[in-house]
Parts: sequence; C-alpha cells; structure tokens
Amino acid sequence: MRLYMINPRVILINRLLLGLFMITVICIVLLTAGLGSEQAANPLLGEISPSADINDANGPAVMLNYGRRPAEKNPISSFMYFVPLLSPTFVDRETSDDNEQQVAVVSYERNITSKFFYVTCEFKMMGKGFQKNNFDPAGMIAEQAAELKQGQPLTAALDYIKFEGQGLGCIEVKGTITGSIETVTEVVLHFNARDQKSPVTFALYDVEPKDGQYKYENRSNEIIARVDTLTFKKSETPKMGIELASIHKKTADESYWGTVKAVIANYFFINPPKVTKLGNDTMLDFGYALLKQKPEFTFTRAKNLRESKKVAIDNKQN
Repeated sequence: MRLYMINPRVILINRLLLGLFMITVICIVLLTAGLGSEQAANPLLGEISPSADINDANGPAVMLNYGRRPAEKNPISSFMYFVPLLSPTFVDRETSDDNEQQVAVVSYERNITSKFFYVTCEFKMMGKGFQKNNFDPAGMIAEQAAELKQGQPLTAALDYIKFEGQGLGCIEVKGTITGSIETVTEVVLHFNARDQKSPVTFALYDVEPKDGQYKYENRSNEIIARVDTLTFKKSETPKMGIELASIHKKTADESYWGTVKAVIANYFFINPPKVTKLGNDTMLDFGYALLKQKPEFTFTRAKNLRESKKVAIDNKQN
C-alpha cells in the first residue's frame, strides 16, 4: 500500500489562491454597491430606460382626438415642429414670452373606397403670441445660388416663417389602396378654413450678386407673404406647394392690391421650394396617422433646429 504525502508548498499556494479569490469577490461587491449609490445621487450615471432613449431620439408628440370633446390641446411648438424638419439648412426658433398658442383637432371625416381614401379634419388655433422660425441665411443663399447662372439675381429666399395669433385650419389627406396596402400620396395643410384669415406668414428677400458673391446684408425687395396652403406630395425629390393669400412690402401694410398680387403669383410666379425628404415623408406619415385615427403622432427629431428662445413682443415687427 502506497501513501501519498501532501506537499506543504501546495497547501500554501492553495491558501494564497483562496485568499485572492475572496478579496476579488469582496471588491466586486463593494464596487457594485458604490456604483448603485452613485447612480442614485448622480442622474448622469443613472440607469437609462429604453423609453428615455426613444424620447431623446424623437421630437414632440401631437395629441389627436378627432373632434371628440374635450379637445386635446397641443402647444404651437409641437404642432409646427414640421417646419425645421422640412428645412435643408439650420433653423432658429423664437417664441414670444407671453405665448399661449395651442392647436386642437375639432372635427374629423374619413371616406374610404376600394381604391382610394380621403381624410379631412379641422384644427383650431387658439391663444395669443407668435412663434417664428428663422432660416440660416448663409445656408439658404448657398442652397439657391448653387442653381443660378453666373450673375443671375437670387429671388424669393426664405427668411422666416411666422405663426401669429389665432385661426381655423384644415388638413386633407389623400391616398390610394392596392390590395391591403394604403399609401398616402398627398397631404394639404390649409390655414384659412371657412374663409378665416391665415395666421401664417413667410418673409422673403432677393439678393443681387456683388463681386460674384451673394450676401445676406445685400438683400433687397423684402416682402411678407401670407400663406393659405402648404401641399406635400409623395416624391423622391419633394417640393412644397404654396398658395398665398396676400403679398406686401415689409415696410407696408396688407392691402387689396396685395391680394391681387398673390393671385397672380399663385398662377404664374411661385416656384415650389425644395424640402428635405425626411420632412416631406414625415408629413405623409402624419397623414397616415390621421387615416388610422392614431391617438397621437410623434415627430422625428429635427437635427436642423439649432436654437429655441423666448423673445419680447415687438409691435413693429412683421
């Protein structure tokens, strides 16, 4: 019978390994507890839920109740969030410091056949104040100048879009049905429903090239155009259709002749501006949400929205 003697060196090594293992376990426990308490104290290290990630990636949500009472009211900043989404350049947003503007759907109608569908809903614009989206002049000028011949003047560059006061609008959604597939082909946004005055205006300007360069400080022929309708159609190279109610000089007031000028411009002179495909597709998606009577619609986050600030009302400002 053979006896096996235990080597003392082996016992010593095993004890050292066991000691290191216990120390490692204790350190892990302490580190985990420390991180937990630090996360509770510091929100920057806090656990981020999946919903928080989604909220960071998206823009605001618009609540839709399809004319049911009481109406779901949305701040103007949410309803008009599509503006920076459509812009090919940076946008700064200004809101009056006393702003009370809200928008709510007040009626809804839907007609569906075997091949087509049509949705119309009215929205009410309530409250005082204004919101203005200012378009980066360098970006807008560069965007349009790239398509001009050398020495040709740049015309009707967009300076800002302003939504001021109250009104009544209407959204039309048109589309086709092929089998079980519903496709939105057009969304029309009216700001003058039932012949009410539109609260939406565009500021436009021209620029003559000097030494071969187009500069914002050399702008001229600044005008204010009141907008009745915006149209978005399904397209790979989308443009935004515009119908004007009136046109007047920035330094003048609206008049009857401004209405006549707008009618002429609508038929002969308006060149629909290009918009981003993301913004155009978002408006079509919004139309689909209305078709399916979704309770809300969440906008894609507008990466071109550079700054938002509140400003005091200036009664002399157009």
